[in-house]
Amino acid sequence: MAGEFAGGRLPPERTLSEQFSTTRITLREALGQLEAQGIIYRELRRGWFIAPPRLIYNPLHHSHFHAMASEQGRIACTEVLAAHEVTLAGRLADDLMLPQGSPAYCIKRVRSIDGRAVLYVEHYLNPACFPGLLEEDLTRSLTHLYDQRYGIRYGGVRFTILPGPLPAFAAPLLKVAAGSPGLLITRVNRDQQQRVIDCDCEYWRYDALCVDVEV
Repeated sequence: MAGEFAGGRLPPERTLSEQFSTTRITLREALGQLEAQGIIYRELRRGWFIAPPRLIYNPLHHSHFHAMASEQGRIACTEVLAAHEVTLAGRLADDLMLPQGSPAYCIKRVRSIDGRAVLYVEHYLNPACFPGLLEEDLTRSLTHLYDQRYGIRYGGVRFTILPGPLPAFAAPLLKVAAGSPGLLITRVNRDQQQRVIDCDCEYWRYDALCVDVEV
């Protein structure tokens, strides 16, 4: 709070324990408490950092990720990990209101704020609504792509927010250990005609996000 670590990165744990004349065990307990409060965060093999302000996320707004970050003075970046067709099963098929075994587009992306990976997301799309979409530049906003190429705009959404441990396939992409606390936000989106068009499974670092809703 006094700005002693204005560079953003904390010294190594050994240096901190010597500086504050404490044991490594006590130091780690203190760092863990600060992490739980969202004051600092840890990255695998890189150490501890001062946490930037959380991104304010209003699920009722249909603003896309890059616009949301820009409005808050932050810089967003999107990396596409995979984009291919999959076969739907289980809850995903139910969420998209398609028969089990139906094809769907799957897009996997990592999204960063100010150079820090904060979100891993898997998008599942009804391909009947978006023919040829996998050939597009998928680092851009899907919201804009839906509108500009297909004339499809969001008309309704159902959100499910579930806190819990980040799974092994998501945690390394966010530079944390598997089992670290996170938020799973599932969004099932409808278009202006109330057709279910896609389902997003968002895995957030819990210390990167503040969900703020006003109705």
